[in-house]
Amino acid sequence: MKMGTNAELNRNPAIELINGALPRWNRAGAEATHGMPFNDLLFLAQTIHRQNFDRNRVQLSQLISIKTGGCPEDCGYCSQSAHHPSGLKASKLIEVERVVAEARKARDAGATRYCMGAAWRSPKERDMEAVVAMIEGVKALGMETCMTLGMLDLDQAQRLKQAGLDYYNHNIDTSERYYSEIISTRTFADRLETLAIVREAGIKVCCGGIIGMGEEKADRIAMLVTLANLPEPPESVPINMLIPIKGTPLAEADPIDPIEFVRTVALARVMMPKSYVRLSAGRTAMSDEMQALCFFAGANSIFVGDTLLTAENPGEDKDSALFRRLGIKPAAREAL
Repeated sequence: MKMGTNAELNRNPAIELINGALPRWNRAGAEATHGMPFNDLLFLAQTIHRQNFDRNRVQLSQLISIKTGGCPEDCGYCSQSAHHPSGLKASKLIEVERVVAEARKARDAGATRYCMGAAWRSPKERDMEAVVAMIEGVKALGMETCMTLGMLDLDQAQRLKQAGLDYYNHNIDTSERYYSEIISTRTFADRLETLAIVREAGIKVCCGGIIGMGEEKADRIAMLVTLANLPEPPESVPINMLIPIKGTPLAEADPIDPIEFVRTVALARVMMPKSYVRLSAGRTAMSDEMQALCFFAGANSIFVGDTLLTAENPGEDKDSALFRRLGIKPAAREAL
């Protein structure tokens, strides 16, 4: 397929991705694609997007914190870390019945996937029974299920799969080079090991990162190269824009340039053509125009609801209004 009359654009090897000719990416190829003229990059991303997804449908997920605060990890962006004086108090694991009730509300409001997150380094055996019951309860509502519980061993992953878990979220956050600047309590290799365990158990992978933590452009590109070159790319790729939170080490981080953020979304779409690219945390700080560019760049999933774990998120009314202005409709459950 011709991408236009621009000879330089037509010579870009990334174009071959449309026909599946490049199963793996190297850093140079990713950098060249990221550095394309902005209009050309968005045109490429939108062309690939249309070949794999309905161009005017966006999948809706909702997220609930099933256990908040007191996390022993020291992730520099996170208010739930016990290492940071963010003022957030630790809570116990919430009741299964409450999780299912909130999931029912989310389903009735249009969400097709329900994501449950716990501020743990890894789940303890005493909590597994309740976690399994949550998955079973949400699954019985006809929704896709997703959990993020920290690191897993194979037995835990297999039990989650048996309960009906569809997706497991475990972000790599940033590049391997920059990772130690953000987190010291676990390694980049630990993250990859958990992803491999999730795959081995037969659970779909949700894995992305956070943009705007002081990393360099090369780190954003390297993060996407890592994801695209996994044995199977993640089925869901959340791209988060840092929400600076008082009391965390990144509270004073400089905001990311909006055009650079859109470039990152477009590169994710080009490099992982069949993955859902989720516009995740940080949407409250994005203009409608910035979000519209992200959708054009290939983002086709968002979180709905008023909160994301502990951070604010645009409410249903604002999202619905933006969708109406853009002619976007929520993806139906049977289309996923």
